[in-house]
Amino acid sequence: MPRSIADQTEAELGGPGSVLVRQRADHVELDRLLHELDGTTGRQQEEVLTRIDRLVFSHAFAEETVLWPVVRRVLPDGDEITRRVEIEHQEVNELVAALEEGGPDSPERPARLARLVQVLREDVRDEEDVMFPRLQERLDDAELRRLGRRWEAVRRVSPTRAHPTVSRRPPGNALSGLPLSLLDRSRDAVDAVVRRVPAVAPAGRVVSRGLAAVAGVVERTPPARRGDGPPTAR
Repeated sequence: MPRSIADQTEAELGGPGSVLVRQRADHVELDRLLHELDGTTGRQQEEVLTRIDRLVFSHAFAEETVLWPVVRRVLPDGDEITRRVEIEHQEVNELVAALEEGGPDSPERPARLARLVQVLREDVRDEEDVMFPRLQERLDDAELRRLGRRWEAVRRVSPTRAHPTVSRRPPGNALSGLPLSLLDRSRDAVDAVVRRVPAVAPAGRVVSRGLAAVAGVVERTPPARRGDGPPTAR
């Protein structure tokens, strides 16, 4: 049975820049943030969740756009394997959207938060222990590094927030990615100013809500939902 990428050296994973090395680095950072999240409440919890969101959503969007099509191409059961991870990604999107909608005082918040942590950890194990070792068997080191450069380039311009109605597969995610990324990252910048400068908070929150509303329109357009299929489509 192939070894988990968690147990391999950087050289075994294709060297610096390999997509497997980049993926594992993000997973290590996610694990650190999940440990930091444990036991937090109030504003501190919200700040850690925000950092998790910014890491997770750009990471997953780049996976769905760049990596999973390759997995489906090179593995005979690639569609089944990627579908399982897409379901996990979909649930993460739905849970984060529900946490944001419910707010810090929602009675469902503790259960949703616990489930979010569980799904994120399951997703990492499915990728590191199952999917990536099999992908590693099909691609040489040079291909892993080329794929790493593509994944990193897409991640840097990917959405940073939950979009549960967007397709988890091309062409929907690719078509919606750029406008959603622009809106999300603009909203991130506005929210950062609100946190630093309380005097502008009322106006900043109005702008942030407006950007969120536009993003909601984009993610619900028919092109953004193309390519998905049961059971992740909503």
